[in-house]
Amino acid sequence: MDFTVALAQIKPKLGCVADNLGMIEAAVEKGIGEGAGLVLFPELALTGYFLKDLVPDVALSLDSPEIRRLIELSRRISIAAGFVEASADYRFFNSALYLEDGVIRHLHRKVYLPTYGLFDEQRYLARGERFRAFDTRFGRMGMLICEDMWHLSAPYILAMDGAMTIICLSSSPGRGISADDSLGSTSAWQRLTATTAMFFNCRVLYCNRVGYEDGVNFWGGSELVTPAGTVAVRGKILEEDFVSAHVEEGDLRRERIFSPMMRDENLSVTMKELRRIEMERDC
Repeated sequence: MDFTVALAQIKPKLGCVADNLGMIEAAVEKGIGEGAGLVLFPELALTGYFLKDLVPDVALSLDSPEIRRLIELSRRISIAAGFVEASADYRFFNSALYLEDGVIRHLHRKVYLPTYGLFDEQRYLARGERFRAFDTRFGRMGMLICEDMWHLSAPYILAMDGAMTIICLSSSPGRGISADDSLGSTSAWQRLTATTAMFFNCRVLYCNRVGYEDGVNFWGGSELVTPAGTVAVRGKILEEDFVSAHVEEGDLRRERIFSPMMRDENLSVTMKELRRIEMERDC
């Protein structure tokens, strides 16, 4: 079905859950006012990113007042947002929720935790262990968190599980300079989202944050990429922004007829060869 999506490119405050929740509530109201059916927020929107030893202090269980408030807001508009999740066995996850009609439709725990360069997630967080597509009022979707998207198997699994829209919530820092003097990380992400959309005949909804933490900047550039790999809307670079776009079912239908990659994908061959590789590695 057709729908309008809003990308809330916010600047979370490090460790300030109450302030960030207020920021999210304001953006939700703005999305409702603009007629959006779905609003996206970045990775760890409720907490900020470079938390380090703050992780246990800001972690939230699924029955916390803050999460219950977001669930209540989802009665009026569907919401995808990131937070630090505290599990019942006292582990902490970089998680994202998809909320709709006053219920949790999906919880994704980040599988690939970057621990290189300026990233140190595995020191403080536990890894997720699955990728699953899920049904929404806007069709079947899949959700990834930042680094997950850089592992081709992740969107592949979601696409083979029936996802026609892939949501990626991100806290991507600005790094490097590309040939055209733009940020290297910006150029890399824009190539990745376009390629993913084309290869899997799907929409990509990418929401990245902005602002500074510990001297590191986050570049924004949130975007809606069509199944043809074209950008329908893109947020500002290095500035807070709130952009929305109309998503048309016809675009997805036309692309899947014109370029039927997913129709022709042979899952049986993929599984057979992966099992062979696994067996040969174990020998």
